[in-house]
Amino acid sequence: MNQKAILTAGQPLENAPRTLILLHGRGGRASDILSIASHLTVSNFAILAPQAPDNSWYPASFLAPPAQNEPWLSSSLSMLADLVESLERQGIPPERLYFLGFSQGACLTLEFVTRQATRYGGVVAFTGGLIGDKIYLEKYSGTFLETPIFIGTGDPDFHVPVERVHESTALLKSMGADITEKVYVNMGHTISQNEINEANSLIFRQL
Repeated sequence: MNQKAILTAGQPLENAPRTLILLHGRGGRASDILSIASHLTVSNFAILAPQAPDNSWYPASFLAPPAQNEPWLSSSLSMLADLVESLERQGIPPERLYFLGFSQGACLTLEFVTRQATRYGGVVAFTGGLIGDKIYLEKYSGTFLETPIFIGTGDPDFHVPVERVHESTALLKSMGADITEKVYVNMGHTISQNEINEANSLIFRQL
């Protein structure tokens, strides 16, 4: 992914003590998810928002068999891996790196960090779960070393069944995440103010 496909905000990378990667949902744009930063306590962060080709990280439902989302899913995961590697070369280790995604972006966020579990600064998934027609345990490795993770979701949600959220939470917890899951009855497919408050309190709290 070239640098033109990544919107930036906040502090310059070389000056920021922490960096946040934002991932938009299906049909959204980097500018959409970037606007959420104004509601988060991330004034001292460098903020990066990649743009998906044609506004989608992969074409089918996240609950489809993985082959139906290839090669787009692997390409999106590789984009994130390249971005994280680039940040590490610039002196930003995983423990100073934060992720936040909504809907399809939340699913991609959880899939990426769980395939490469380590001690990240923190992870926020607004309505998302691990990707696949089932959870393929062999794809996931490492340990989160108590990385704080917040998953918020509505029930019911047309796109993300709450059962997959529960399954994802259980796996991340088993891999050492300090995870908080909150289910909001009839919230709709959106981001609520309560979720924003939880993310600020649990993940973006000032250290």
